[in-house]
Amino acid sequence: MVGKAKDEDPKRLNRAVGVGDALKGVLDAALKKRGFATRDILANWTAMAPKPYDVVAFPHELKWPRGAGHEGATLYLRCAPGHGLTLSHEAPRIAAAVNRYFGYLLVREVKLSAEPLAVAKSAPARPALPPTPGEVAQAVAGVTHPGLKAALRELGSGVASRRRPSK
Repeated sequence: MVGKAKDEDPKRLNRAVGVGDALKGVLDAALKKRGFATRDILANWTAMAPKPYDVVAFPHELKWPRGAGHEGATLYLRCAPGHGLTLSHEAPRIAAAVNRYFGYLLVREVKLSAEPLAVAKSAPARPALPPTPGEVAQAVAGVTHPGLKAALRELGSGVASRRRPSK
C-alpha cells in the first residue's frame, strides 16, 4: 500500500494534549473558509493590535484579492458598538501593526465587518431596597448637628416608608 486510506482512524498520540491541539483539524478547516491560513492572527490578536483595538475589535475574516498578485488581503474586523467610526479612521494604523507583527505585507486594508462583536453581558443589577427604620437611625447616629440630623432622619423615613417588594 503506497498511501494512507482516507477512512483510516487518526493516529493516537498516547499522551495528554491541549484543547487547541485536539481541535486543530476542525478549527483549521473552519478558519480556512474565512480566509485565515493559520490561527496566528486570532490567537495573537491582543499582542499585535494597538490599544484599545486589542479589546474592542476582533478579526472576522481575511479576504484575498482575486488574481495573480499577492498585494495583501483585506482584514474585516468585528467591533464593539460605539467604536466603528474610530476604528475605520485608525484602519491604516491597525494594518501596519498586523504587518509589523508578521514581518511582511499581510493586510492591505482594514474594514468593518457587518457583524458586531459579541460583548459579554453582565447580570442586570438588582435595584437597592429601601432602608428599614433601624438602618435610617443607625445611618444618622453619627451626625452631630441637630438640624441636619433631623432633616436626614426625615428624609430616611420618607424613603423607608416606600413599599418594600415582596419576596
